[in-house]
Amino acid sequence: MKFDVVTIFPEFFAGPLHYGIVRRAREAGLIEIRVHDLRQFTSDRHRTVDDRPFGGGEGMVLKPEPLFRAVETILSEAAPQSIDINDMRNTAVVLLSASGKKFTHETAQRFAALQRVILLCGRYEGVDERVSDHLATDEISVGDFVLSGGELPAAMVIDAVTRLLPGALGNEASSLHESFSAGPEGAMARNRSARELGSAVSPDRTSVLLDYPHYTRPADFRGWQVPEVLLSGDHEEIRRWRERLASEKTQRNRPDLLPPTTS
Repeated sequence: MKFDVVTIFPEFFAGPLHYGIVRRAREAGLIEIRVHDLRQFTSDRHRTVDDRPFGGGEGMVLKPEPLFRAVETILSEAAPQSIDINDMRNTAVVLLSASGKKFTHETAQRFAALQRVILLCGRYEGVDERVSDHLATDEISVGDFVLSGGELPAAMVIDAVTRLLPGALGNEASSLHESFSAGPEGAMARNRSARELGSAVSPDRTSVLLDYPHYTRPADFRGWQVPEVLLSGDHEEIRRWRERLASEKTQRNRPDLLPPTTS
């Protein structure tokens, strides 16, 4: 199985990928990991990977062009005769994002059945929404907290997926008895975790919305336009649009963050 990691800090992975099960799986030829510097896929002399978001706001947003170019280069090297990012039945392009669906054991199992997983490490304030909409096959969050970037989550995904590959653990029965595995033992662990979580979380907690979509230059990228409201200069309209889109994304990706509806 092949993992490709796209990051602005490739040196970060000099440590996490050289220990334990991941190291042994690499040495045994079960997995291959390549780390790609996102700045190598830029076209300006400053190797710019980020820009200010349309509509205003704090922080910088990762631009779409370098990420698209990185994934297309990786895929072209794997299958130079044809590149179709809409037909990747054996490949996942995973955007690591605080706004993504929660990474679970079932997600790791699905990735483990593929031939290649490309991991895009987010940074700064966010990533241009067109990456999520038109490049990534999955948008993944590793938990309800904020990290400085996607590098640690990428290492976590690689570890979780690798241990599910045949031969990676040595004892194939080991993964069957872990907390999130199928079967009676896994079910008992999940029920125990749910009870613990229920005792720690107030049932009347307020809802938490995921981040709203971000867009940066160019305004027209491959025919995908930045929403006109962000170019309008109407800050109140932009605020309402962002709130509505954040609510819709939360309902779509993490409905568990919303309070239960009352009839």
